[in-house]
Amino acid sequence: MTIKPTVGILHPGSMGAAVAACAQPNAARVLWCPAGRSAATKARAERNGLEPVAGLDELLEQAHIVLSVCPPAAAEDLARAVADRRYAGVYVEANAINPERTQRIAAVLDGCAHAVVDGAVIGSPPVGGKRTRLYLSGPADAVSLLEDLFAGSPVETPVLGSDVGQASALKLAYSSYQKASRVLAAVAFGAARAHGVDEALLDVAGKRQGSYLVETGYIAKTAARAWRWGPEMEEAADMLSADGLPDELLRAAAQTLARWEDSKDLAELTPDEALDRLARP
Repeated sequence: MTIKPTVGILHPGSMGAAVAACAQPNAARVLWCPAGRSAATKARAERNGLEPVAGLDELLEQAHIVLSVCPPAAAEDLARAVADRRYAGVYVEANAINPERTQRIAAVLDGCAHAVVDGAVIGSPPVGGKRTRLYLSGPADAVSLLEDLFAGSPVETPVLGSDVGQASALKLAYSSYQKASRVLAAVAFGAARAHGVDEALLDVAGKRQGSYLVETGYIAKTAARAWRWGPEMEEAADMLSADGLPDELLRAAAQTLARWEDSKDLAELTPDEALDRLARP
């Protein structure tokens, strides 16, 4: 990369901020817009060395590459706000949304953006020695820019192909199992606890390898992330429905996660407290 690009991140949650920070060695600047964001988001952006700008207009005027990493429900509104400002760079749609929505976003930005790249972040935030993968699909020249941007960083960039929607499909196919299985494990453990056989369930599950039923710490973590995972399960269910596959299980997982909506980011929540919240009418 002969000329380092300026990168903008919309909006830096724990994953977005960490991924954006990994671009810093190969970027001229990494910008974000603090207007209307929470104190926690501002602190997170500062910890990750992101450079604040006055507003979205300024960010889009300066950024060659924009990364969109936000809650699924906000993805299209955010893309429309970017398109309304005639953004002319590379837009990376890296949210947990279904392929049809990703393609709609690409259509919204068609005619102004140089390219739209479909991205799927899979893994934990790349901090403390952890690595994550940003799967990419889309136009080859734009995908190549992203590969260069994260070269040598904890963010790996496997390329899936040239079709916008492929990365989104991979993300939701993986999430369908990863997240719904944790929801099912929490419900099963809650039922066992209600009948005083939770220790016996742990014993049964412990005789099998790789069961979420043994990893009860995930119950509290799932509750704290339910505000993000519920909409993601709805997106995955929409994808299944569009593909002619049954979507009821993931709809039910989303409804179950909705019982934990008031547990957002409660890092100190215990498994028992999470199960108490799950059992509320």
